[in-house]
Amino acid sequence: MITPAEIHTIKQRFGIIGNSPLLNTAIQIAMQAAPTDMTVLITGESGSGKESFSKIIHSLSLRKHGKFIAINCGAIPEGTIDSELFGHEKGSFTGAHEARKGYFEVTDGGSIFLDEIGEMPLGTQARLLRVLENGEFIKVGSSKVLKTNVRVITATNVNLLKAVEKGKFREDLYYRLNTVPIYVPPLRERGEDVVLLFRKFTSDFSEKYKVRPITLDSDAQVLLMRYPFPGNIRQLKNLAEQISLLEEEREVNAQTLAKYLPADNSRLPMAISGMGSGSDSSDFSERDLLYKVLFDMKKDMNDLKKLVLESYQSGGINQSIIQKHQGLFEDLESPFNPKDPVETSQNYQVPFVLDSQKSNKMNEEDYEEDAIEDIIHEEDDNSLSLEKKEKELILKALRKHNNKRKYAASDLGISERTLYRKIKEYEIDQ
Repeated sequence: MITPAEIHTIKQRFGIIGNSPLLNTAIQIAMQAAPTDMTVLITGESGSGKESFSKIIHSLSLRKHGKFIAINCGAIPEGTIDSELFGHEKGSFTGAHEARKGYFEVTDGGSIFLDEIGEMPLGTQARLLRVLENGEFIKVGSSKVLKTNVRVITATNVNLLKAVEKGKFREDLYYRLNTVPIYVPPLRERGEDVVLLFRKFTSDFSEKYKVRPITLDSDAQVLLMRYPFPGNIRQLKNLAEQISLLEEEREVNAQTLAKYLPADNSRLPMAISGMGSGSDSSDFSERDLLYKVLFDMKKDMNDLKKLVLESYQSGGINQSIIQKHQGLFEDLESPFNPKDPVETSQNYQVPFVLDSQKSNKMNEEDYEEDAIEDIIHEEDDNSLSLEKKEKELILKALRKHNNKRKYAASDLGISERTLYRKIKEYEIDQ
């Protein structure tokens, strides 16, 4: 049983700051797994400190005197990652002027940390699976089977199960790696640890820049804990350095702190089942677009309802109402401009209903429905005159620009394609 005192000792040894239960649980699991040779999968968001846990595992293992190498799989090009991990023979590919040992051969007897394992190509995943199961590998350009005894520790900021479903990660490799899972919590799940880390970073930077350390008042501390920190510890450290260097006042309040916190646009109304940047961006972009279209449609419908209601209540569609709802008319392909003055003689008047004409069975909603129907009928009666006016405007614009459609369309505020269609519709001779 690992005691809190032992966990505290590990924190001091590796410079880990914080007391959140999730953090303590992650450290405890790492300490329990370290003496074994089991593969470990560390999950967590980018910048949350996953590499520190790989060092804890290696330093407490029986391989602590062997080599430890940390590899970022996402930073190695797909064409060379096999050579980097497993080595190659001389002449095996262009530029291979001499034989080279790979990391699995160099770290024999030690530990290898494969960060961003979710970015590893499928072909390399098959080679890695063979190493994990049999301790065997083959160099690029060779047919000789070599042996290695390496402890593999992996980390990822993506949802590997989701990647398995999409065919981007091997299922057998996932279950082979996930023998001991360790979840490193992001800053927003660590509560007051954020303030402790900020205090540690500002103290370090005060020594570096020879200035007094920054302190936060109570409101600023609350603001700091509420901020989601998508960049986690890296982002918090950069924030502490900026404030330590730029702020003249060493006691920072919430208003000053807010200037250094960028607007958080990462929390969109979508169901994120993955973690970090590994989720499929194409899925999210389509969903974002759909949300935007739906929100815009809902807004337009609400505005349209208000327009009809206000026109009824005011006794007609006048200039002030159209100006108020001009957003509804901005994308219409017609020469109508909502900013143009509207003649009061063209207002659609709601029919006047005498009290003697009202039926006892009718209520106020019935009168509103009848009034709106009368408006629609009256609009139908005026449709021919509107078409006539539209035709006259088109003729006027064409004459003005010597039948040049491009300039006439621009003057009318419509596309050239729409103008061509209107010319055919009204049988206008040019």
